[in-house]
Amino acid sequence: MLRFRADTEMDLNAICSFPQSPEELYYFFPKASYPLSFEQLAAAFAQRSDSTVVEENGKVLGFANFYRWGDTCSIGNMVIAPMARGRGMAKLLMQHMIALAYSKFRASEVTVSCFNHNTIALLLYKKIGFLPYDIEQRQDITGDNVALVYMRHM
Repeated sequence: MLRFRADTEMDLNAICSFPQSPEELYYFFPKASYPLSFEQLAAAFAQRSDSTVVEENGKVLGFANFYRWGDTCSIGNMVIAPMARGRGMAKLLMQHMIALAYSKFRASEVTVSCFNHNTIALLLYKKIGFLPYDIEQRQDITGDNVALVYMRHM
């Protein structure tokens, strides 16, 4: 049975193990260094709102939070455990965060941003009602130019 709940400090070590490469970590938490440490995640956790996990039978399978909350809520740090990928966890977690933004904060807008190479996430976000509204040039971990696509829930 799946359950959504507030993240606790005890969940952070499990979440740190989710990114399997520097590239995956960049998609999840661009400012962090690979491998993700408890300290890096705890510092981000302290600056975010509504850090949420999805768990099944007591095992954490996904994580997300808001890096902006209020009239506009922006979902960030979304990541799924490697063993849970391909099972619809990302969709369920995103839908939960969208509903939380609208119900708790009475948000008029919910946004997410995604790097252009993260095709799976871009397609998921489109499927659940997000559309692009802006693009920002960034540099990835190798110094190459990438596009950060900003999307708004419609």
